[in-house]
Amino acid sequence: MIAIVGLGNIGSNYEKTYHNMGFMVVDELAKKLGFKFNKSKFAGTIAEGMFEQEKVILLKPSTFMNLSGQSVSKMVRMLKLDLSKILVVYDDIDLPVGSIRLRKNGSAGTHNGMRNIIAELGSSEFARLRIGIGRDERLNLADYVLSKVSAENFELLKPAFEKSVNIIEQFIKNKGDVEKVRIN
Repeated sequence: MIAIVGLGNIGSNYEKTYHNMGFMVVDELAKKLGFKFNKSKFAGTIAEGMFEQEKVILLKPSTFMNLSGQSVSKMVRMLKLDLSKILVVYDDIDLPVGSIRLRKNGSAGTHNGMRNIIAELGSSEFARLRIGIGRDERLNLADYVLSKVSAENFELLKPAFEKSVNIIEQFIKNKGDVEKVRIN
């Protein structure tokens, strides 16, 4: 089983905000794979199905961003998931808008949601896919990440969503082996 976790905040006032990149990417993935987010489980909403002979679960935590680890750790414990089979997708202010970084493991950087996941799991040994959102120096950080994505930046992010879905499909096909994923 492979688990893909998209980070974001629940509620209509957070839709299409910079902090919801993870939700947006897993929504695109679900659409492409024909999965439906229709179950509440693990303090989140899940979609599940088969892809490339692999059971896949998509999770959008409903704990709000800074407590995402509560949802992820519930899923890991209940499903007895190996951390190498998890990919977390989230926004990154330290990357230019529309850029993507895939890592096998690492620190949380400036991301509070990732800090909470690492704390709850007691490990940083899981893959992560970061979507660059840049930053607007005119706004404080919280105001920026919770603001709606500008039309200009949304155009820059569209190819990143498509590329992210491709990367996730490769992650699943390769059973969580980040080393085999090609980022083109």
